[in-house]
Amino acid sequence: MFSIIRKIAFEALLDIYENKLYSNLAINKYIKENSIKESIDRGFFTQLVYGVVEKDRYLDFVIERFSKVKKISKKVRIILKIGIYQILFMDGVKDFAAVNETVKLSKIYVKSSAGFINAILRNTIRNKNNLEVNKDDIVKYLSIKYSYEENLIRLFLEMFEQDFLQDMLESFDEKPKLYGRVNLNKIKREELLKKLEDTNIKATKVNLIEEAILIENIKDIENNELFKKGYFTIQDISSMMVCKVPTIKDGMKILDICAAPGGKTTHIAERLNGNGKIISKDIFDHKLKLIKNSIDRLDLKNIELKNEDALVFNEDEVNKYDLVLCDVPCSGFGIVRRKPEIKYKNIDEIEKLPHIQYKILLNASKYIKDDGKIIYSTCTINKKENIEVVNRFLEKNTDFKLEKITNINLDLEQQEKGYIEIYPNIHMMDGFFIAKLRKVQNEN
Repeated sequence: MFSIIRKIAFEALLDIYENKLYSNLAINKYIKENSIKESIDRGFFTQLVYGVVEKDRYLDFVIERFSKVKKISKKVRIILKIGIYQILFMDGVKDFAAVNETVKLSKIYVKSSAGFINAILRNTIRNKNNLEVNKDDIVKYLSIKYSYEENLIRLFLEMFEQDFLQDMLESFDEKPKLYGRVNLNKIKREELLKKLEDTNIKATKVNLIEEAILIENIKDIENNELFKKGYFTIQDISSMMVCKVPTIKDGMKILDICAAPGGKTTHIAERLNGNGKIISKDIFDHKLKLIKNSIDRLDLKNIELKNEDALVFNEDEVNKYDLVLCDVPCSGFGIVRRKPEIKYKNIDEIEKLPHIQYKILLNASKYIKDDGKIIYSTCTINKKENIEVVNRFLEKNTDFKLEKITNINLDLEQQEKGYIEIYPNIHMMDGFFIAKLRKVQNEN
């Protein structure tokens, strides 16, 4: 069966490399299209696809080490990466099996290159303990070892000490944990844990957030009966924290200005427990449809969806809201464990983001009532998109200030300043930034 799985993995990777499809979307797509039902097959397929994308630059380094051919076709390179990844990173695959199965795969797609692929793989096996990257150039070393664009490594070295950065890059290579958010309107956490246990799913409570659980062995989540009944949602701890930072009161009017995929909208709605109103906006209809599906599954009644661009100022919304969630589009460097292709983003695209984020935050600030709050958040560790955007905003908008975060207990020193920088190597969760701003214009 694994021979077929390797073939499907090749097709998924070709789709990722040619069409820039996110690996998580590609994995879901090819699992469904090929009806991969057995958990062992799903696991092998997922690890192989994610692994090749995650180690892309290092796998290129290994290929160049043993190849005298300067131009290697995309298909040959992908097949080589599939084989090399199994040899170097999949302990459950014997070296001879990795070579034989990869050569078989090459005969389907690139028959004339089968001998070349065989030679590279056998050289990799012979030299697998001698593939260290030269450390003389720290940027190149980190770029190859952890598979990032060199320009991104330079950007990170401007912000972080080398030892801290390397520790963080190591943590991004770890397999991410799966967390669920209990819908407390439907079920108590202990009751859900018992129901999960009764279906042989191992889950435990997370002390940091009362509605959070750690799920260890769930498969095919969308078809899980407890999930379909709206008892829980999949969401990382750091993302849950965004909606735990503000104090939620009955009757509040709340705007989620960049709402997709809807985790924060639905979390806030659950906390409102049917009281108050949430306006949830996004610019894409297909993303609004995803939010609608979650709203229906969770049985939430107090959300209104709108197709609207957060970059376009809406004069009708001025001074209307008690709270605005401003979870802006970002580089996503905090979630590379879940979307490894983020590591290969173009630096030019990233440099444009702070301007976009600032404009969205500025628009959001106009929609807040006096004494209202803005929660500004991103899923990146890039300071240029985080505290620097907030500081720029505060310098030009003196009617706002950072306010102490008291509703959670993660990093008290930072919370005192009104923001939290979450790093996976310190906090053991996705990288995130959360700031709490209060409008103070009419203070006496």
